[in-house]
Amino acid sequence: MGLLIGILITFLVIVLVLYLVQRLPLDARAKQIVQTIVIIIGIISLLKYLAVF
Repeated sequence: MGLLIGILITFLVIVLVLYLVQRLPLDARAKQIVQTIVIIIGIISLLKYLAVF
């Protein structure tokens, strides 16, 4: 049960950060780069919860 809660919290944090990046006054290219970095970090973090790494 703790694993599921951890995965859910991580997913919600990723979604929140992506939303906040959209709200920043940056040009489209910078937003795309930041979103890609956030998604990669989020995937790595979720894989750590699943004990892949």
